[in-house]
Amino acid sequence: DIKEYLSKDEFKLYQLIWNRFVASQMNPAVFDQTTIDISGANCIFRAQGQVMKFPGFTIVYTEGKDEKDENGENGELGKLLPELKESEPLKLVELNTQQKFTQPPPRFSEASLVRELEEKGIGRPSTYAAILSTIQDREYARLELRKFYPTELGILVTELLIKSFPTVLDIAFTADMENKLDLIEEGKSKRTETLNDFYSPFAQELDKAKSEMRNVKKEETPTDLVCEKCGAQMIIKWGRNGKFVACSNYPECKNTMNIKRDENGDLAKEETEYSDHLCEKCGKRMVFKYGRFGRFLGCEGYPECKSTMAITLGIKCPEKDCPGSLTEKKTKKGRTFYGCSNYPKCTFASWDKPVAESCPNCGSPYLVEKYSKSKGAQKLCPNKECGYKSDLEN
Repeated sequence: DIKEYLSKDEFKLYQLIWNRFVASQMNPAVFDQTTIDISGANCIFRAQGQVMKFPGFTIVYTEGKDEKDENGENGELGKLLPELKESEPLKLVELNTQQKFTQPPPRFSEASLVRELEEKGIGRPSTYAAILSTIQDREYARLELRKFYPTELGILVTELLIKSFPTVLDIAFTADMENKLDLIEEGKSKRTETLNDFYSPFAQELDKAKSEMRNVKKEETPTDLVCEKCGAQMIIKWGRNGKFVACSNYPECKNTMNIKRDENGDLAKEETEYSDHLCEKCGKRMVFKYGRFGRFLGCEGYPECKSTMAITLGIKCPEKDCPGSLTEKKTKKGRTFYGCSNYPKCTFASWDKPVAESCPNCGSPYLVEKYSKSKGAQKLCPNKECGYKSDLEN
């Protein structure tokens, strides 16, 4: 038994990896979506959930089973109903009365999105991680405080694909294709026949999309805004970082501006946010800008001056004798991390956001932000031997 050779934490990690791997090779669970109506006097009580008919990989591993849903229930298992027969008498054990109001469905977390994929029959345990990674890497959605928020790019891509490929984007089609792939794996269906059945109608949709799908990058929407440099009309265009406003007199005038919607939904110029820094090259003020890898400081004299500067958090790098400061950065896949402005000479990096506040216990020059569903947002000391933590004020 390997357990006797590992520490408690090492064994938990080993068990998690082993269970996850074995589950990815097993068949999916099968559930019956069930609604139970219970009559009592003049009242009808309804319970909705599912009855497990075949446990599949859930015998070994259930994604997100430790995360509670909005009703305080534990993931997939919290929705399971007991097997009942029609007209079977039930005994009232407890009666809880609650007043509730209609609310929009909660945003997906990583665990709840995986549960939704499982329920819809989309993907398999071996592909869930790739799905979650793809929607973030391609910036279709962003993850904030463990909740997914669709980006403008994600909404646009979804609209275009649904309009041009309604069959392929249909959830029922995706789930059916997963079942067909399972039949191929089990030797009950031929790969070439399944591929031909799929590709013939798909090729027609693809050819149609090539000629009819909107070319968003070439679209130009007129606005009521006037160019500050040449007086021409400003137009809305699409770039790799989303929508922006550019001068219609391009390329003679290369003026651009960021935009936002006001309370009435009308377009308005996003006011330039100035920093306290001056450009090291020309002496003009540095302004906050947004790029592919997050916020940064750029010279207000752009495009004549293309000087840029990283935004520091006001925290000195904790590495000994390093003159740099901590800055917010992004990986190539878009994940936020915090590193030293003196990179590559200093390679300090942290996934947790540093807070410009010293630890009252050990004197660490900074704390870090951590978030958990059970405890919410907290400030923790980065020194693991210290253990200091406190709630993060809103």
